[in-house]
Amino acid sequence: VRGVVYHFSARRTRVDALDDARKRYTTPRTRLSPHARRAMPKSKRAKVVSLTQTKKKDREWKSSLIERVRDALSERSSVYVFKYENMRNGTFKEMRAATEATTTFFVGSNKVLRVALGRDAESEASEGAATLGARVKGDCGVMFTDLSREDVESVFERFAVKDYARTGAVARETVTVEAGPVHGPSGALMEHTLEPTLRKNGMPTKLNRGVIELEANHTLCKEGQHISPQGAILLRLFGHELAEFRCRLTCGLVNGELEVYEEDDEGDDDDDGPIDRFAHDGITDSMMLPPGVK
Repeated sequence: VRGVVYHFSARRTRVDALDDARKRYTTPRTRLSPHARRAMPKSKRAKVVSLTQTKKKDREWKSSLIERVRDALSERSSVYVFKYENMRNGTFKEMRAATEATTTFFVGSNKVLRVALGRDAESEASEGAATLGARVKGDCGVMFTDLSREDVESVFERFAVKDYARTGAVARETVTVEAGPVHGPSGALMEHTLEPTLRKNGMPTKLNRGVIELEANHTLCKEGQHISPQGAILLRLFGHELAEFRCRLTCGLVNGELEVYEEDDEGDDDDDGPIDRFAHDGITDSMMLPPGVK
């Protein structure tokens, strides 16, 4: 009995010694309170390194843009401000290449374009340019051209294309998929391999002998509401093209006279700040990190 007690006591002694060693050699950071840990200085070794190859637009770039805008203003006979919807870079590049001989497009920093045209009558590059520059806001651009208004509108009409809507776009119609076997864009039954994708994006689906079945009606988007990320994916899978890239003229300076074709929209944003890509992703505020926490 004494031997059993002796071995048991020795084992307990070794366990206690290990516990003491762990506590003694544990890093002090793990034993700090949350308040003390938050107050500790940041390590100077932890630096954010940007991997992008795009250079920041500095003062030299802005000065160069102002010069090019003013040169185009003196070379071309007319200047127009146009608005665009659902910008598609590929189509816009094709339109710019097709009219390269007669037209120069500027789309980008609205603030720099307003400075180039002139903020007031004293600083305007030509007569009436300041009034035209005041309308450069929101999703718009400036074009300097030798074409007439009718020819410009014909070019815009020729390069208007339909495409799939992206996240955050406003739905032009309500799209609902009815319960039952799921059919694809061609009218045939959708492939069974797409069932996990449909279910992942919110559709109550199941496989029945290799056929995808929808258990209840599912609305992909509602008219007048912003399209969610899941809705954008499903609209593409079902072949619904709800977006259209289109440009339209709002005003122009032709032969020194200002022509207004469309009144200013008060809802246009006058700021060139970053676009919130997560504004319509469906995540509630309670799921977001507190302000200041990264």
